[in-house]
Amino acid sequence: MGIFKTRQNKKYNYIPRHYQGEGNPFEIKHKFDEHRKTVGNVGLKGKFENAWDDYKNTPDKTANRRILIIAAILIFIFLLIIGFDLSIFFPKG
Repeated sequence: MGIFKTRQNKKYNYIPRHYQGEGNPFEIKHKFDEHRKTVGNVGLKGKFENAWDDYKNTPDKTANRRILIIAAILIFIFLLIIGFDLSIFFPKG
């Protein structure tokens, strides 16, 4: 026993009784990892480049516009409910 040596964990070759499949059944993997570019050993610069490409190449611009319109309508309704004076948004005539 050395003072500065760390203890190694024991390794077992355990296979579950009813497991029928490939790979390690104990591997924890996210559901969408195979669809992401940013997962893996790409490096820090590669991760930022892949994330930026994913951000720039969003195909559904109409959904973003729809969300902004819905948010604006909900804010307008909220301002009406709390009694905010909406006349500041309209020109005086």
